[in-house]
Amino acid sequence: MGNTELVPTPAGNARITWFAADEPRAVVMLGHGASTGIDARDLQWLATVLPRHGSTVALVEQPWLVAGGPGGVDNASLDAAWLAVLPKVAQPGLPLISGGRSAGSRVACRTAKEAGVDAVLALAFPLHAYGRPNEMWNLTELTGNGQPTLVVQGGRDPFGTVREFPAVPPNVELVEVAGGDHVFSVPGNQEKALATISDAVLCWIGKVC
Repeated sequence: MGNTELVPTPAGNARITWFAADEPRAVVMLGHGASTGIDARDLQWLATVLPRHGSTVALVEQPWLVAGGPGGVDNASLDAAWLAVLPKVAQPGLPLISGGRSAGSRVACRTAKEAGVDAVLALAFPLHAYGRPNEMWNLTELTGNGQPTLVVQGGRDPFGTVREFPAVPPNVELVEVAGGDHVFSVPGNQEKALATISDAVLCWIGKVC
């Protein structure tokens, strides 16, 4: 794991775990989901790969997780904590990408305009409730942030697959991880799935930064 620091927020102390690039050209801030922490497979993989290619990664734990409490925190508290951490992550002269997985990707989308970040990375964005594709209650969070946005979805994610997304604006790019579920688990082909994620993210960072 990288170096850690606590950051006071209106919702309590958040925690940043840093994975620094030797010669950073961008900073990528990533949050966790409602039921998984920063040890999630995709977050740890990107924290390993991206610094090798010039992007410092900051994995951010929301105050409720730092305090050891249950999830289910309201959106306003999550967003306020995220916005309080952003100035600690931003580095002068470097593009800042805000992102996360699942619920963390929703936070990044909702706060993108107010934070003035350069781009948004949404991993396993929960397009709708579990197995209910007719209830796309999160779509406006994604399409309304206005920033260059990369969405990486598992091909069998019960919270929404690439095929379930309606037409998205030009600033939103969709990438599918074949056979992946909501945590990008692909039995028998996990290495390829992780490579798909990092290849897509690296290519996209090269374009937006």
